[in-house]
Amino acid sequence: MPPSTVERYVGRLLGGSERYTLVEAASKAGMDEDTARRYWLSMGFPTIADEVTDRVFTDDDVAAMTRHQVILNQGLISADSLNSLIRAESHMSDRLVLWQHESLVEHAERTLGLDPISARYWVLDHFEDFHPYLQEQMQYSWRRHLASLLRRSEAEVTEMDKRRDSGDQLQRAVGFVDMVAFTNRSNEIGSAELVELIELFEHTCRDVISANGARVVKTIGDAFLFIADDLVTGADTATEIVERLRGQRGMLPVRASMVWGGVVSRFGDVFGPTVNLASRLVDISASGSVLTDKRTAEILRQLKLGRYTLVPAGSPDLKGLGKIEAVELRRMPSG
Repeated sequence: MPPSTVERYVGRLLGGSERYTLVEAASKAGMDEDTARRYWLSMGFPTIADEVTDRVFTDDDVAAMTRHQVILNQGLISADSLNSLIRAESHMSDRLVLWQHESLVEHAERTLGLDPISARYWVLDHFEDFHPYLQEQMQYSWRRHLASLLRRSEAEVTEMDKRRDSGDQLQRAVGFVDMVAFTNRSNEIGSAELVELIELFEHTCRDVISANGARVVKTIGDAFLFIADDLVTGADTATEIVERLRGQRGMLPVRASMVWGGVVSRFGDVFGPTVNLASRLVDISASGSVLTDKRTAEILRQLKLGRYTLVPAGSPDLKGLGKIEAVELRRMPSG
């Protein structure tokens, strides 16, 4: 039986047939079997049931494993650190191809008028048409984001050098935004309407965060976590997201928090008391409001920006943090 359209495309993606076992691929790459196993698992793929007989690897896999081994042999980086880099890249690749696939399914449904099953068949038949563009765009985007990161990192290292006594924490604005009553609403509406709601929320949040110069750290269910290098950007971002979404038809009410303080950055995420405080504050924020703490509010007040009103919001007892003095951050109408 001739291979299907999908299998022909998969063969081209993988660089040929899966002809080698893990033992054979490791041998051809000059790699011991334990290193090959760790390499495979670091990419997020499942354990191979029989490493002696199961043929999983192609010539392209062997070439990639060879490059991996060369880097290890050069001693430029430890095996643990190199595997961490691979895990990060593979995790993002998994998320990326899923996002691309679902976007094309949505296109087929909305633009071509196909039902959900037909739309997915269409993507299986036509994903290869988008391959050159998506691959080149990914490489371009990676270079652009790396350039941006290197510039930010240079500024961060300079800042840390000036504040050596404060450890490795960087001062950042940390913000959370989430939809109110999302769980209840998602149980009441159909799949198509749910997708539209999520897309409206996500696209608006990402657009505002990027436009203001802040950065998305991650999405957590129906919530966004973002950071900004300065307090004003953080305040502008949080208040603008709430304001923009308030005017969107069909959008659920949203709430937000924003706190200034030290954060520790690891594995593409941020940690520390500042993040914890912002997370707790968004949970108690009223619909349509942005909460901060007294310390952050006082810094904003000293900046005398003239575009924010700071309103005391009580002294809630936050889980794991105790009582804090909360302040509502309101942006004054322009003009």
